[in-house]
Parts: sequence; structure tokens; C-alpha cells
Amino acid sequence: MSKDSTEAPQGANPNREIAEAILPLVGGASNVTSVTHCMTRMRLGLADRSLVQDEPLKALPDVLGVVEDDTYQIVLGPGKVARVTPEFEALVQAGPPKTAEELAAEGEAIRAARKERNATPVKLMLRRIANIFVPLIPALIGCGIVAGINGLLTNLGWLPSLTPALTAIATGFMSLIAVFVGLNTAKEFGGTPVLGGAAAAVIVFPGVADVSAFGEKLAPGQGGVLGALFAALLAVYVEKGCRRFVPAAVDVLVTPTVTVLVAGLVTLFGLMYVCGELATGIGHLSNWLLQHGGAAAGFVLGGLFLPLVMLGLHQALIPIHTTLIEQNGFTVLLPILAMAGAGQVGAAIAIYLRLRRNTSIRKTIRSALPAGFLGVGEPLIYGVSLPLGRPFITACVGGAFGGGVVGLFYQLGTSVGSTAIGPSGWALFPLLKGNQGLGAIAAIYALGLAAGYLMGFLATYFFGFSRQMLLDLNSEPEPATSPAPTPDQPDPTTPTPTKEPRPAEV
Repeated sequence: MSKDSTEAPQGANPNREIAEAILPLVGGASNVTSVTHCMTRMRLGLADRSLVQDEPLKALPDVLGVVEDDTYQIVLGPGKVARVTPEFEALVQAGPPKTAEELAAEGEAIRAARKERNATPVKLMLRRIANIFVPLIPALIGCGIVAGINGLLTNLGWLPSLTPALTAIATGFMSLIAVFVGLNTAKEFGGTPVLGGAAAAVIVFPGVADVSAFGEKLAPGQGGVLGALFAALLAVYVEKGCRRFVPAAVDVLVTPTVTVLVAGLVTLFGLMYVCGELATGIGHLSNWLLQHGGAAAGFVLGGLFLPLVMLGLHQALIPIHTTLIEQNGFTVLLPILAMAGAGQVGAAIAIYLRLRRNTSIRKTIRSALPAGFLGVGEPLIYGVSLPLGRPFITACVGGAFGGGVVGLFYQLGTSVGSTAIGPSGWALFPLLKGNQGLGAIAAIYALGLAAGYLMGFLATYFFGFSRQMLLDLNSEPEPATSPAPTPDQPDPTTPTPTKEPRPAEV
């Protein structure tokens, strides 16, 4: 808990106080054009980026870091961001009203900035995929933890009368996830959400078992989230086409009917089969990669995940994780990729020890390290390792070794998976699931984390800094007067050309 929160008077709203502290540092209410949040970050659209006071903002006790992408993202951490964002949005809405000219100018500035930063079709596509699946993560986490509790109670034989209810709670969302994907897809691509949901709902309808496509009977759920995504996307384009040609007088009748009919038929007689084969291929490929690649595959996946995050390419993995969860009940990729965070933690501890005189970086590490252990890596990445350069690479080395450990055990016959996406680090323990008992799976995951911590620490401590970096980053202001020389310390005015400057203590 932050200092501000602990000293707040009785009855005060600490989340409101955090929002009030942030608002003036981002240029005030008139400078904020949009407010949203994800699992850990409050995302702001800004009219004028130059009005943001970055350093004072980072110095706030409750701010774990900032990230600049298509929006200005303030890292507050899981849980807190969901409480602070509504308070911040209320403050923005209560600000002075904007004129039409101001709104038009802000909108034009935002469009220009986004066009410049997101000119590549790949980035736009990946961001849209994230916008479809990220809102589903809280439900995936909640249902995943309930599934873990249910599995534990079942294995122990406790409360047998309660486990059927927990099963219903844990699997109800997953049985209808295609509908939610359809809703979000239509919303993201400019269609009517409920029509996208209706098109995707065909996939999970039990009656599809009576339909044949490509000479085979369909199965409810065949095609999964991939089929739902493409079904809803097709519905969007059919709907937009109808809006252009259908007279307004009959639009309310004709457009929805044509949309669900065309999208539904194409889904039944094409998309479900094709996307089902694609989903099966993704599952087989993931299993084959880890069964045959083992430690090498885990090493590569764990080592490359942080660079993928930096490029935004990790968003392409979200549908893959979701598909694996649909097929197997868990994704085997997430625990391996989570080792990248362990490498960051190990690297941060090494940086803390190497830069003993750099109070600023050490303070950042102290505040960000607890979140890092829980899998929130942005403060350590953007506030510590990435700005330093080489420690970011050595942190990736730590993640690679952690991933290699988990991959090795997969090759030996023990798969470690997660029933949901989003958490990592220690926060992933309640979501672990695999083909062995929970104790064995948790032990392997813990061993992978330990390897990531250790190798991230060692690689950073011994190879993360050049001699000059240590001298520069550990430098202190020179005293006003030079101390008198001692027998062990030569006179500073005397040149010593035969000795090189000593780095900080190793």
C-alpha cells in the first residue's frame, strides 16, 4: 500500500486520490481524449503529448511505470487499475467542456499520431486481435481458478456435493466463449455486436451435430474461437453490404436476416470444418514442437518472448492460447513464455547489486520488484532493463533457461499448462494444470522460475555491464573539497597513468 493510501483520513477514497494526483501530470482533463484500461495499465488518449510530465508521474508511489504506444499507458498493476480508472474517468468528464474546434483539433491530432505510429497492417491486425480477446481475460482467469479449486477438491475427495456446481461455473463461460468472441469481433470491426454473436453462436449450438460438411458430421464447438472470429467478421461485411443496398424502409427486417443467414450458412458449410482443422493443427504443432524440441524449443520460446512483447507481436499468440485451452483445458505455451518475467526479476536483482550508488535505479527496482514476482513485468522492462540496454538481453537469457527447463520436462512426459491467460510469475500457480498431479506440475514450474531467476541474475551480474557503464552509472557528484591523501589513497592531483580506473565492487 502506498504512503498516500496509508495516511489517508478515514472515509477518504485512495483510488480517487491516485486519480487526482495523475490528472494534472498528464495535462489536465482538457488534454485527455479517451480513457480505457487493460489488466495492468490505464490507457489514455492525449491531445498534446508534450503536456505530460513524465518524471513526476513516474515518481508517484502508485505508478509502476509508463509505456508509450498508440495510447499513453500508465502501469498501476492488476486490481488497482480497475479501481483507479473509473475515478480518473469521472474526473476527466467533470472537467471543463471543450469547444467543437478543440474537439476537432484533438481528433485530428490523434488520427495523425496513430497513422504515423501504426502504419503497418500487421500491427493494426494484431492490435485488433488484442482488442477482441483481452476483454475476455478476466473471465478466463476467474473460471480458470475455479477449475483449479474444483480439480483439487476432486483429487482430495472433499466436498463431493459442491464439485458439480464448481464444474458448471468453471466450464460455463468456456462453452460459450465463441459467442463472446463474436460479439467483440463485430464491435471491433464496426458491425452490430449482437449479429456477430449470433453468427458465432451457430458454432456452439448442439444441433450442428445433425449437419454434414465435406462428408463429415459437424461437432458442437468445432472451429472454436477461430471459427467464431471469422464467422463474426463475415457477418460484419455482409451487414455493411446490406446497409449500402437495402432501402431504409425495410432495413430493420432485411439486414439482420440476411446477415445471420449468409454468415450462418457459410459458417456451417465451410468455416467450422476449415477452422476446426486449423485449430487441430495448432494443437498438434504445439505438442510436436515441445515433444521433439524439448529443452531447445523451451529455450527459444522463453528467450524470444520479451522481444516479441517489445514489438507487439505477442498479441498473435492470444488466439493460439485460447484454442489450446478449448482443446486441452490448458495452454502449454504460457508457462514457458512466463519464464521471460523470471529472467527480468533475476536481472533486476543483479542490477540492484551492481549499481550500489545509483539511488534512482535502485529505488525503481525496489518499487517494481514485488510486481515482477507476481508477473507484472512492465515496470522492470521499461523502467530498468530496456533503458540500460545490455541487461535487457541478459534478462532474455534468464527467460530462455527457465523455458528450457519446462520444455525439457515436457519432452520427458510431464506437461505444464495454464487454464487461463494473463497472469504469470507466482500468480500463475493457482492456474496450473497438466497431465500429472498438481504437486508435480507446480514443482516443475517452480524449478523453471528458479532457473530463470538464477540465470537472469548471473548473466546480468557478470555480462550485463561494460566497465564504462559501471563507472558512469555508479558515479557520484564530486565533493567540494578534496580529502587529504592517506597512505592507502594517493594524492588525487598526482597522475597515475599505469592504473586503470577500478569499476564498482564486484
